[in-house]
Amino acid sequence: MSLLEMRNIVKEFPGVRALDGVSFTLDRGEFHALVGENGAGKSTLMKVLSGVYPEGTFEGDILVDDQPSHFKGIRDSEAAGIAIIFQELSLVKELTVGENIFLGKEPSKFGVINWSELYHKASNLLRDLRLPIDPRVKVGSLGIGQQQLVEIAKALSQDAKILVLDEPTAALTESEVETLFGILRDLLARGVGMIYISHKLDEVFEMSDRITVLRDGKTVSTHQAKEITKDGIIAAMVGREVGDIFPIPDHKLGEVALKITGLTAFSIDNPDKKLVDGVSFEVKQGEVLGIAGLMGAGRSELLMSIFGAWQGGFSRSIEIGGRPATISSPSDAISKGVGFVTEDRKRFGLILEQTILDNMTLAGLQKISGRFVTNRTRETMAAKGPMRSLRIKANSPLTVAGTLSGGNQQKVVLGKWLLTNPKVLFLDEPTRGIDVGAKQEIYAEINKLAKEGLAIVLVSSELPEVLGLSDRIIVLHEGRMTGEFTRSEATPEKVMSAATGH
Repeated sequence: MSLLEMRNIVKEFPGVRALDGVSFTLDRGEFHALVGENGAGKSTLMKVLSGVYPEGTFEGDILVDDQPSHFKGIRDSEAAGIAIIFQELSLVKELTVGENIFLGKEPSKFGVINWSELYHKASNLLRDLRLPIDPRVKVGSLGIGQQQLVEIAKALSQDAKILVLDEPTAALTESEVETLFGILRDLLARGVGMIYISHKLDEVFEMSDRITVLRDGKTVSTHQAKEITKDGIIAAMVGREVGDIFPIPDHKLGEVALKITGLTAFSIDNPDKKLVDGVSFEVKQGEVLGIAGLMGAGRSELLMSIFGAWQGGFSRSIEIGGRPATISSPSDAISKGVGFVTEDRKRFGLILEQTILDNMTLAGLQKISGRFVTNRTRETMAAKGPMRSLRIKANSPLTVAGTLSGGNQQKVVLGKWLLTNPKVLFLDEPTRGIDVGAKQEIYAEINKLAKEGLAIVLVSSELPEVLGLSDRIIVLHEGRMTGEFTRSEATPEKVMSAATGH
């Protein structure tokens, strides 16, 4: 009898089938890893299990202890003994460790919280988990690794029999990972079943009884961990060819446009933890340099540190056009000819309440409109150029950006940076969350810009995108550069092997 069985789960979003008949089982005391590329459907499947996507929003069946389960929300899932620790921590940093552990479940009588009982229970739980953490200290005073362990204690406070961990070691040091694995082994011995989502195959093979591979929202295969190799898992994860959605690159490479030497960036929450460790590279005029790597590899932190936007500590040497350059802030980067299409367009790329015109001219306003007095006519004429070339679907430049589709919003962000006349353009996940048609248009624009001599640095979690657009690819794993391939050398297996540190 399985502890958990998920049968033929189908989950659709507008225009996208995120899960297409996925099935998954978990036994008592089993460590079952769930692996796949970014976007394969792992987190979506777990959100179905956790009640984030309640019954009625998906098709298929969930059985716990062979009994059909109907989760109308997160509390129903928790009541069934399921605890999920998502990659983004859900702790309230202004509250104490004990308050966080029992948040919403505080011991009380007649509506009054019994604080001594709360902290007594928290102390016992932390002691059982062998975590030397004072339950009365505020969570915000702890390092990110200890916060992750508090998150696990919080999940276990509800007597979970199924524990789901989504990339739990992304922010942990090696010693913290060992502490975590010690805790997990104790829980497995007690019969807790675990679903473990991770890109770190060393960890997956160290702990797993079984491994299930998802690809494109489907279950590809399930293996006993001892009966398959890392190479076999990588091949199952990749398993598809780069299609003709990508333009055939015909780029004439020029001089070195950007050279980075010894870039190191540190965590904002843990100043001793290196997120990028001594990375050096260069990109030439007319070249698309792809940066591949899995979640937590340090790709975005790398670009933000070059651009002067990373809020943690960082150091590096920069040359632009063969000359040393000092970049301390995004305004320095813009003045030096560097543009940056950021990963999160809604937070960092657009002012959604403003018009296309205001958004598109924002970064290059002084060049377009003058230093002291804005020239609205000149701004409007400037914005119409990218609107035509990028085929932005809007009635006029005065359309509010927030009313556009995701693909058209992304084109506005791209147009904004093109109006700064950059020498180097950073593209961080340039097609995330947009449909295939808009993707193809952006791919064509990237190819066109490179043919015109622009140096482009592309970060993407979609491996086919990196392979299909790049002239050369460098690969990061846990902040270090683990591979470099020309277009002809790069294969999905080689890149994925380097990305997993294998």
